[in-house]
Amino acid sequence: MKLNFNIREFLTDTLNLTNYVDIPAANDNIRKNIPFKGPNVYILFAAVIIASVGLNVNSIPVIIGAMLISPLMGPIIGLGLGLGTNDRDLVLFSIKNLLVMVGISLLAATLYFILTPLEIDNPTELLARTRPTIYDVFIALFGGMAGVLETARKEKGTVVSGVAIATALMPPLCTVGYGIANMSLQYTIGALFLFSINCIFIAMAAYLMAKFLKFPVLTVEQNRRRYYILSYGLVILLAGTSVVTGYQVIRENEFTKNANRFVKKNHTIGKTYIYDSQVDIDSKPYMLELRLAGETLNNDTREMLLRDAENYGIMRSQIVIHEDATVQVDRLNETEIVKNLIATNTNNIQVRDDSIKVLNAQLENYKQQQLPAAQLAAELQVQMPDIVRITMAKGTAMEKDVVTSENQVVVIVYCSKQPGEMERAKVLEWLKVRLQVEDIEIIFERA
Repeated sequence: MKLNFNIREFLTDTLNLTNYVDIPAANDNIRKNIPFKGPNVYILFAAVIIASVGLNVNSIPVIIGAMLISPLMGPIIGLGLGLGTNDRDLVLFSIKNLLVMVGISLLAATLYFILTPLEIDNPTELLARTRPTIYDVFIALFGGMAGVLETARKEKGTVVSGVAIATALMPPLCTVGYGIANMSLQYTIGALFLFSINCIFIAMAAYLMAKFLKFPVLTVEQNRRRYYILSYGLVILLAGTSVVTGYQVIRENEFTKNANRFVKKNHTIGKTYIYDSQVDIDSKPYMLELRLAGETLNNDTREMLLRDAENYGIMRSQIVIHEDATVQVDRLNETEIVKNLIATNTNNIQVRDDSIKVLNAQLENYKQQQLPAAQLAAELQVQMPDIVRITMAKGTAMEKDVVTSENQVVVIVYCSKQPGEMERAKVLEWLKVRLQVEDIEIIFERA
């Protein structure tokens, strides 16, 4: 049996979208999701608060939830559709609604971060929205394409949810609010740049899909072309900036990876050890700090180490070597190296031990200051049932602003009825013996 297989027909049939999309329905659906009114107002407010809380507590599931319910995608897709169909009114309508949504989102996020009592030491989710790269361009572009295709598809699926998560719009916008609330230029500019990239390239994807799917195009007037020239110029500018930022991130990752490989290879250099290393990618150029222990490097060994660093793309000027924990000797045995490492922390250990001794002394003194008032009251009640309770305090006795005793004990005895002179004297003498203190001032009060 002869098998006929035509590759061209197969590809045409596989890639054909005619039987799977409904352009008029997609056109109406996109236009209906643009206006900022009705439920979209409340949904946007909820999305802002959810995203802000998620960023505030570093909770990825909460942030994803805000992405899913955010209505920001509507006017952005509408902007791209307007550009793709030469519909100037749709473009302006989409921009107006998008600006209103952005303004309200920024206001709500800023107020939240001003009022929230929560603070975290390492806001990784916030920082993740401050440094866009070329990869964010790809995500926004292909995510936007998938979103338009899902809108145009007859049989709806779950693509829109995935696009909302991938092309994050609400988190960077809330991060801008965080930057404004904390007056941080790094957070404000970085997050605003990421949000702009997402908006522009989602709109660009919608434009390309409007052309590809052959949405109905309006007649173009000559004076309207400048709007599209301006849009394309903005796309090129943002893409170029993102390429530069992406290249910067790649360079940082490459330097860090090479530095770690270099340190791992040279962890032991004869009788010298790299016991700590640190990469600083915030400095220009990047720097690698090495902290050594053991035997001090001689000139030949140091030169060999620096030459090996160049093999990993790390220049000599990018390496800082600290040898505070090394010893200049001809030969060191293993025991001496260990002793040298321990010696580097001796001062810190001594300071800690001294602090512990001071705290123990303070605790012991505090314990000595405590007087067994409850126990004494119970013992006195056996002898004098009229005694209800006593309070005691140790302090300095004063008489006409002159110190009369360093450790006087003051005792207040609360009785159901006032005792006589003999009973008072008996209680005073008993307390002197019981507390082994001669200077006692006793006061009897009616309970």
